[in-house]
Amino acid sequence: MIAAPYLLFLGDAADPLAAKVAQGIRDWRPESAIGQYRMQGCNADLGLPDMGIAEAVAAGARTLVVGVANRGGVISPAWISVLTEAMAQGMDIASGLHNLLRDESELVAAAMAHGRRLHDVRVPPHRYPVADGRRRQGRRCLAVGTDCSVGKMYTALAMEREMRARGMKATFRATGQTGILITGAGVPLDAVVADFMAGSIEWLTPDNDEDHWDLIEGQGSLFHVSYSGVTLALIHGGQPDALVLCHEPTRAHMRGLPGYPLPTLEALRELSLEMARMVNPEVRVVGVSVNTAGLGEAAALALLAGTEARLGLPTVDPFRQGAGRLVDALA
Repeated sequence: MIAAPYLLFLGDAADPLAAKVAQGIRDWRPESAIGQYRMQGCNADLGLPDMGIAEAVAAGARTLVVGVANRGGVISPAWISVLTEAMAQGMDIASGLHNLLRDESELVAAAMAHGRRLHDVRVPPHRYPVADGRRRQGRRCLAVGTDCSVGKMYTALAMEREMRARGMKATFRATGQTGILITGAGVPLDAVVADFMAGSIEWLTPDNDEDHWDLIEGQGSLFHVSYSGVTLALIHGGQPDALVLCHEPTRAHMRGLPGYPLPTLEALRELSLEMARMVNPEVRVVGVSVNTAGLGEAAALALLAGTEARLGLPTVDPFRQGAGRLVDALA
């Protein structure tokens, strides 16, 4: 188990979206987020108290969580001195990057010297099967997006929270490092060997009660040339009964791909349904989740209303307005 509370390490994040891991922890486990550590040149700010290592330890922090999700998931050499200082002061280190803590000799030496733990949450904890496509009992909802980092995890978490408040049977199923750090369990899908990705999602969403819903955390986008593989594995392994379309309206292009514009929600709906019908002919799109964090209230409401009128689907920002209408649409 990763000891809480956390000091969230933002490092030298180039922009707020690069600190999405820390942002997710702050929003969904605020009781564990004691402060933030920002290096010179950091362009992200969670609004938490800025703390040095000694200050955070004095305030009770037990683990420094690397809250940065940079392209390629690498540990910057500039971070090493901060991470080693944190261990010298008594904190463990947790990270969801592809570049593993346990592969950094300086960090391993510091952990051994100070009796601290290195938590690599992006290491698959099980041997997963090859998917067999067998229909499973229970219900499943998957968030799919026009791009990466548009709010798929937030949508699934918000729906789970609303469903549990109503007394419904629901479980958020984490498939990425942020979701795993928030809930403590899941499948780090993009670290699973390709042949076993869909099978890992079958394993994650097993047979359940007929009225139980798994809310599956989405990853990547079918339209993103870098990360479409994880999205398709989620669709085929998850065999969703319901899809929620997720979108962030202020982007000029796909994340990290200046030459690729975002697809329309209509294109996302049609391609997602085509892929999902291979494993569940009865799948349907039940709603639209729009991340309106970059818009003022009036502009957000106008965009939501226009999208709903155009697509004929309930359209909300579930973090800003609640996920009630999306849950209603599952009936």
